[in-house]
Amino acid sequence: QVQVVESGGGLVQPGGSLRLSCAASGNIFSINAMGWYRQAPGKQRELVASITAAGDRINYADFVKGRFTISRGNDRSTVYLQMNSLKPEDTAVYYCHGQYWRDNFSLDQTWGQGTQVTVSS
Repeated sequence: QVQVVESGGGLVQPGGSLRLSCAASGNIFSINAMGWYRQAPGKQRELVASITAAGDRINYADFVKGRFTISRGNDRSTVYLQMNSLKPEDTAVYYCHGQYWRDNFSLDQTWGQGTQVTVSS
């Protein structure tokens, strides 16, 4: 199994930047992809960005293109989300998501506990 833990949230002014980190543990060699989701109060959880373990496929939600960048560490166990030009509407709890292969070759997923990002003056 795989577990993920986020860090790096906080309060930032509009136009500012934050960097979120996600560290995976467990059977990291089974990881297929990792990504970031967010959930604002009263709204559904939505995909922000994702990256494959090999780093060869990256996907962004339209609302963050050009502002956020997802990247991974040199190993398969760390993923970052650099958030620039933050807007008040980016305020949400950000969750790290991991997708990994189980022994029976089925895909499973894991979620972090979430980290609060608040964009406000």
